[in-house]
Amino acid sequence: MSKLEFIILGKNQPILEIVVRLVNANENWNAVGFGDENLAQKHFLENKIDFVLLSSGIDDAVEKEFTHFCVKHNPEVEVIEHFGGGSGLLQSEIYDRLHKKGKL
Repeated sequence: MSKLEFIILGKNQPILEIVVRLVNANENWNAVGFGDENLAQKHFLENKIDFVLLSSGIDDAVEKEFTHFCVKHNPEVEVIEHFGGGSGLLQSEIYDRLHKKGKL
């Protein structure tokens, strides 16, 4: 099984770093974090991304635009809004999406 690829977009740098670390703690997952949506969009277009995690500090307009961009370019991508709640909640959200898609 190949690794699942994640983009994490967040404007709160310390939290972004924590979320990237939590995702990368799973040996089957690979996350790259971005504080700038334009850089995240470029990375999204250049890589096959399975999950987009929206972290803290993003305003509603950017969140909507980025989500629309990602789904338009890859309708299969999973977009999760994750604004805290610890590593257990994050993993549960990801596993729930994988289960619903029949990938578990």
